[in-house]
Amino acid sequence: MRKFLTVLFILVFSLTSAGILMSQDNKEDAKFYKTLEEYLDSLWKFYPTQATLAGFHEYDNQLEDFSSRNVTKQYEKLDELNKSFIVDIDQTILSPEAKMDHSVIVDGLSLEFLQHEGLLPWEYDPLFYNKIIYNCVRPLMTGDFGTPEDRAKNAAKRLSNLPKFLKEAMKNMKTPPQLSTQTAIKQFPAIMNFYQNEMPQLIQEAPDSQKSDLQKNLAAVIPALNEYQTYLSSDLLPKSTGNFRLLQAHVKMARMSYQNLTPLQQIAEIAKVDINNIRREMALICVSFYKIMDPKFDVEKPPSNLTDEQVRNIIISHVLNKLKVVHPAKENFIETLTASQQEVKNFIQEKELLDNLPETELKIEEMPEVFQMGNRFRLVTPGVYDDSNQYILQIAPLDKDLSEEDIQAVLEEYNDYILPFYSARNVYPGPFVPAYFTLKNASLAQKLYPNKAIFYGWPLFVEEMMAMSGIEDYDLRLRLHQLKMKLTAAIDFILDLQIHEGSMTKEQAVNYMTRMGFQSEIEAERNWDRIVLMPLEAGYAYVGYQAMLDMEKNYKKIKGDAFSKKEFLQQILSHGPIPLRLLREEIK
Repeated sequence: MRKFLTVLFILVFSLTSAGILMSQDNKEDAKFYKTLEEYLDSLWKFYPTQATLAGFHEYDNQLEDFSSRNVTKQYEKLDELNKSFIVDIDQTILSPEAKMDHSVIVDGLSLEFLQHEGLLPWEYDPLFYNKIIYNCVRPLMTGDFGTPEDRAKNAAKRLSNLPKFLKEAMKNMKTPPQLSTQTAIKQFPAIMNFYQNEMPQLIQEAPDSQKSDLQKNLAAVIPALNEYQTYLSSDLLPKSTGNFRLLQAHVKMARMSYQNLTPLQQIAEIAKVDINNIRREMALICVSFYKIMDPKFDVEKPPSNLTDEQVRNIIISHVLNKLKVVHPAKENFIETLTASQQEVKNFIQEKELLDNLPETELKIEEMPEVFQMGNRFRLVTPGVYDDSNQYILQIAPLDKDLSEEDIQAVLEEYNDYILPFYSARNVYPGPFVPAYFTLKNASLAQKLYPNKAIFYGWPLFVEEMMAMSGIEDYDLRLRLHQLKMKLTAAIDFILDLQIHEGSMTKEQAVNYMTRMGFQSEIEAERNWDRIVLMPLEAGYAYVGYQAMLDMEKNYKKIKGDAFSKKEFLQQILSHGPIPLRLLREEIK
């Protein structure tokens, strides 16, 4: 009897203790999520335009205020919240879900600190202002949230504040990098087109009660925009002498954004080895083609004055130049890409490379002109607070300011042999499939700061699977071009590091891309612009791909003969867009 009572006491004590612990966990979780709510509110109040795009509409009637007083106030608020997250919350007793969100938010908060302490976009980035000017009113006039009256009223309010915002921007700007200002100047006609031509039409569709205020406020905005456009060219461009290299800021931003355990310099060493290995494999594929494609020398007895690397370069370049003549026409470049992604999708389904595919269709449309500078693809995902499943991939048409010679070079770069992999990398599955599945399982914190390395590294993994699964009956011409795509990813990562953390010049970067990566000069120049204007973007694919290779190796050890690549890929997407260092722990 005593033994029974002792067991009963232990059982009751255990359950009671578990209840107390659960209660403490819930209490600490509640404290964390209350602090998170306070953080998000401060973030949206500081970036009301971004809040509207995210689906948070409490500040739809406000516009950004980057006065020194308000920027200082926001920095002090971030410092206060940082202490709350780090000191006041006991991470050891948070639930697993809350602990994951806490880790994501601490990194996200560090990125916000970096905006205030190192990047200062309100002082050094005219493109930062362009995004706000373009987006502050447009979603209110074209959206379907709330009531039409409220949206129109809020749009009128933002219009009334826009002239003051533009004056503040002109006051704040110091010495931005030249390329940032030049790109902002190129973008601005598209912004003017929206306000001068699209807005009057949208006002006609607005509720009658708001038309008068909208028209009156728009009339005041147009001259303010004209003044700002003149300021960009006449005042800001001459003093745009700032350094585009982020240096230590890039180191910090990379650590917080890539969220990877492997040091970046170690990944760079892996990339260099990868580049050499990929080029060797490309050369092996090209030898047989070279022999029948009007060869310049005997492959078995190459000229003695050439190094092995020079011989390799000549052979690969020669074959690629012979094959590039089969390419899309410039008139239907986007249509060809759209058709190609459908063929890729059909191949993936036929070979059963993936277990699940999104039920939602990816909508493909031409990219608005304002986003086209330095960017060829743009995936528009649902807002942080948006429960819809609408995903839009915007594709930029060929640049209008390109010469016929440059257009021809771009079309040859994306010829028929590279097109399936170009589509797989950028269109379908592209970042769409991993974004769809990870965001579907994501918390609010994870949606706000998603792991982009998986978005862009995952399709690189699938692209390799396509080549190994016999696309186009194992045509080696396709394999050659898939390797070229893979080579580009490794080169992009190295360039992003060397340009922003080192001293690589444009001439050196373009030479490296054309010589080592077999890119056309115009494509290399465009890539330089992208890396300078959008730090880290070029490196996400390779960082994510390498992380996935590491996780696959560990997963194979765990699963043994039961290992399935399809299952592994699904595992990667089932945990949400969490940091790579945390994802590695989840893949078991």
